[in-house]
Amino acid sequence: MMNIGLPREVKDNEYRVGLVPAGILTLTHDGHKVLVERGAGEGSGFSDAEFEDAGAVLIDTADEVWRESEMIIKVKEPVAEEYDRMHDGQIIFGYFHLAPLPELTRVLLQKNVVAVAYETITNDDGHLPLLTPMSEIAGRMATIVGTYYLQKPRGGRGVLLGGVPGVRPALVVVIGGGVVGLNATKMAMGLGAQVSVLDVDVDKLRYFDDLYFGRVETLMSNKLHLAESLRNADLVIGGVLIPGANAPKLVSREMVSNMKPGSVIVDVAVDQGGCCETTRPTTHSDPVYEVDGVLHYCVTNMPGAMPRTSTRALTNVTLPYARTIARDGIDRAATADPHLCNGINVYRGHITCAPVAEDQGLTYTPIDSLL
Repeated sequence: MMNIGLPREVKDNEYRVGLVPAGILTLTHDGHKVLVERGAGEGSGFSDAEFEDAGAVLIDTADEVWRESEMIIKVKEPVAEEYDRMHDGQIIFGYFHLAPLPELTRVLLQKNVVAVAYETITNDDGHLPLLTPMSEIAGRMATIVGTYYLQKPRGGRGVLLGGVPGVRPALVVVIGGGVVGLNATKMAMGLGAQVSVLDVDVDKLRYFDDLYFGRVETLMSNKLHLAESLRNADLVIGGVLIPGANAPKLVSREMVSNMKPGSVIVDVAVDQGGCCETTRPTTHSDPVYEVDGVLHYCVTNMPGAMPRTSTRALTNVTLPYARTIARDGIDRAATADPHLCNGINVYRGHITCAPVAEDQGLTYTPIDSLL
């Protein structure tokens, strides 16, 4: 039996929660004890009573949840007020996006915890099954928030995404043809925008061309095509991902300065540092800033604004891994499942994710040598 903790998320305007009542019911039936901080699920529409009816033990303080739990199930990475709550050997299961967060990496190493990151767990197809649902939501949200900030009262150009008869629609430039890019394109096309998609993988571009019967412009991503596309764009959506690593800075400050005044950049890649030189993390409380007349929306927890959808989508895919870790312990579970093993970014004082170690100039230790 394992003690599993579910604290309330404390990141700015983060309303998701790491388990839903159905998940708690499953874990308690498996024989585990689930400790839930009071109010943890309220932002996602789940009451304390629902958690308690599912078998959870309600706890008044986050400190006690962390102290009594062998595994913490979270959504977003621990923030400063949670650092002192970690304890030796504890498993923390959630999103980390460590590459641009050296301070958090240092704390995890010092606390001798095991950090299992949703975003680097893989599957047989080479995909990232625990990142996919949030990328789907963030991609769809990117078009929605971009449209909102194109309004003149919000500082935008005053362009309607789909235009009207006799007036050209807006141009949406999507950088990256992965899950974020595909979902951003679906929304933009549905609203009647012109869309250009850039990627370095011609097979992805071929897929977009086939899916939309040539109605989406597809371009090989290079400096020339990026510069030309951004110069004409009304809305730019960055969806570039290198698993575990900092996103490449594909959009230079010069490219941004040549964009139309009042155009908008939504950099979904901000969790991994962003794909624009002008990107810096923002929050739902203060989501946008301006550089050279271009509005930047760079919120690091975009799906947290849609918690009723996001929590359900996330916990659908995370629960099976949580059950495995709770049943077998992290060492046995990771040894048996190489895809789960890929999720271990920090293990008892060692960095076990090569891209994180490389981006931060720290020593990488293969996890196989530690288990």
